[in-house]
Amino acid sequence: MDSMKLTEIVSALGADPSGYSDTDITNVTIDSREAGEGSLFVAIRGDRFDGNDFVADVLAKGASAAVCGRNMEGVPEDKVIVVPDTRLAFLALAKYYRQKFDIPVVGLTGSVGKTTTKEMVAAVLSQKYRTLATQGNFNNEIGLPKMCFRLDGSYEAAVFEMGMSGFGEISRLTDTARPSVGIITNIGVSHIEMLGSREGILKAKMEILEGMKPSAPLIINGDNDLLPKGVAGIPNPVVVCGISCENADCRAENIEQRSDSMRFVINYCGSRYPVELPAIGMHNVYNACIAFACGMLLGVTPEQAVKGLSEYVPAGMRQKIVRRGGITVIEDCYNASPDSIKASLRVLHDIDCTRRIAVLGDMKELGGYSRIAHLECGRAAADNGIDVLLAYGPEAKAYVEGTEGKVPSAFHFDDKRDLVIKLCALLQEGDAVLFKASRAMKLEEVIESVYEVFSEE
Repeated sequence: MDSMKLTEIVSALGADPSGYSDTDITNVTIDSREAGEGSLFVAIRGDRFDGNDFVADVLAKGASAAVCGRNMEGVPEDKVIVVPDTRLAFLALAKYYRQKFDIPVVGLTGSVGKTTTKEMVAAVLSQKYRTLATQGNFNNEIGLPKMCFRLDGSYEAAVFEMGMSGFGEISRLTDTARPSVGIITNIGVSHIEMLGSREGILKAKMEILEGMKPSAPLIINGDNDLLPKGVAGIPNPVVVCGISCENADCRAENIEQRSDSMRFVINYCGSRYPVELPAIGMHNVYNACIAFACGMLLGVTPEQAVKGLSEYVPAGMRQKIVRRGGITVIEDCYNASPDSIKASLRVLHDIDCTRRIAVLGDMKELGGYSRIAHLECGRAAADNGIDVLLAYGPEAKAYVEGTEGKVPSAFHFDDKRDLVIKLCALLQEGDAVLFKASRAMKLEEVIESVYEVFSEE
């Protein structure tokens, strides 16, 4: 980050700067281990710890100052800024810092595909700008401020992912990031437990507009059943992306899936550009259209956008395709929702292989909709010609029920070790196997066990 004066920070947090020094702050952190010389430590209260308990120690070890939630005995008053809520102060300070940078900022949310689309947008923008993009899961009220503080004068653009589990979270995130372009990838059922309905999810996602100027464009997936109606009447310009919607500003045509890529033509405002994307699945075509449109809005040339998409690299365990011992493995176990599982099953269906094996674990945060969602995904497994289904976890029993006997071999497991033994016994050359579950199920442990048995090609 670029340095700020301590007095400037005090003023930004609504306190009186008199009595504070003009110390240079070069690091804002909530981790006491990172709070060295030149650092401002923000004491966040978490589930397992209270950052306020570490304030005296971090100051004694050389931190320049701290933002606290309570008065501290034995600590110099000119070293602490006491605020009612340190989490809100962290957001407020990140908002103040972000607005020092007059650069294009993309804010991105949606039920599924956020991280993949964010990576594609960053790949496109990086062809023209030095771009900062959200790393890992830094997409919440702690992670997004951290990303804001990674901005410095060398960056020319930023892409911030925004996640949420309830109302008000996107509002606070967008108020911090102040996007100049907004993106909503889709409206599905993720977090329906907290939001009650898909209409509630739409309402929560639309909060992204609260941090955007009326002139800032919003990019949406026009093929989603709720989004076109949801944006009707908003003051912001709307850019529609899709495959089948008639009024798409950016449409994918002539789509062809290959063994490890998607080939298609992007029709943008009447001009056509061929794309080869190193990822498979129709959902990734939607993501690419959104990324292309975002690039066009921010001055990237069509040729640069196409090049950026061709250089896209999947992040983490998101639909990464690996070949092992004659077996095609689809690593897609970072997270799961009904929409993303159905999309991954379609990918598995379209792969050229001898047998299609799906290893599906529980989906979380679905509340009362959970059983119905798992049953629907079981039916999707049958509809997509899955030959073998291995279901793991208490909720996953409904996957097997949902197949209604139309998957030739379907098994349920409560024990991960039993799942590994069965899977390794089943796998043979020519198979394709998909791993998909919510992050809490840790299916990567099953993948690692499979890789121990099947050597690299």
